[in-house]
Amino acid sequence: MRAVFLDYSTLNPTDLDLTRLHQGFSELVLHDMTGPDDIFARMAGFDVVIVNKVRLTAAHFSDPQLKLVLVAATGTDNIDKTAATAAGVVVCNVTAYGTATVAQHTVMLMLLLATQASRYQADVASGRWSRSPMFCLMDYPIVELSGRTLGLIGYGELGRQVGALGEAFGMQVLVMGRAGVDYADGTQRVDFETLLARSDVVSLHCLLTPETAHLMNADAFANMKPGAFLVNTARGGLVDEAALIHALESGHLGGAGLDVVAMEPPPADLPILACTHPNLIITPHSAWASREARQRIVEIMRENLDAFIEGAPINRVA
Repeated sequence: MRAVFLDYSTLNPTDLDLTRLHQGFSELVLHDMTGPDDIFARMAGFDVVIVNKVRLTAAHFSDPQLKLVLVAATGTDNIDKTAATAAGVVVCNVTAYGTATVAQHTVMLMLLLATQASRYQADVASGRWSRSPMFCLMDYPIVELSGRTLGLIGYGELGRQVGALGEAFGMQVLVMGRAGVDYADGTQRVDFETLLARSDVVSLHCLLTPETAHLMNADAFANMKPGAFLVNTARGGLVDEAALIHALESGHLGGAGLDVVAMEPPPADLPILACTHPNLIITPHSAWASREARQRIVEIMRENLDAFIEGAPINRVA
């Protein structure tokens, strides 16, 4: 089969081994990036299309040659899966590739919020510590995570790993559940409002769907404990950023650590980027990007391809 990768550079592939992926196709065409106006021309006549963030709409599934879409990510909100199914095109994503690296990034954001390390480092760099009459600086409140409550919204492999790391710090872990659902993992779940009210840190690990869009809105922030932290390494659309800014600037929230924002890459005038709250930390959607995680994406896509060829697709989302 012939394949085309429409946004190959999103994997930062210079340090990856792509041998097995190339071996899966008679031809694999690589495009660093593909704009909306070039999608039709570049995917025409190919059996397999590989995308990371390129958006495939219903119209893109009109080519009868297309059989398979391999998504080089877990999230598939950029794919019209209903249209793919109607066209008989299989869509497969990759899962569990970044558990270790995203979990460590999540905990890193929690630690930065709790220790205010960025502010203290700035004081060292500016020479303020050197000018201090005391041996140390203690201007910004440091929060001990041990004994605090970590609330997890989303409890797949990643949520479970973050929960285990939280427990290693001595935190109590709460997991959000839905009424009437019997969870096979045996965990005790609480409803959304209870989780918000009891958690010192709320960490998001759920998918972005029409039901979860702006899950963290003004009402949700109002229900959180005063001084609590929000961490989001999932999807920017889960958070109403205007409401988050208000919750921070009003003093209700103690801080927020974000690896994702509503628009990516963000326009320079995106309001969340202009928020001056001293305990707001934003990283550029880099939680997933270790070499190990990116290599796993390549290997899982090859496994998805092999399973499709054998007639038993895995990681199928459409």
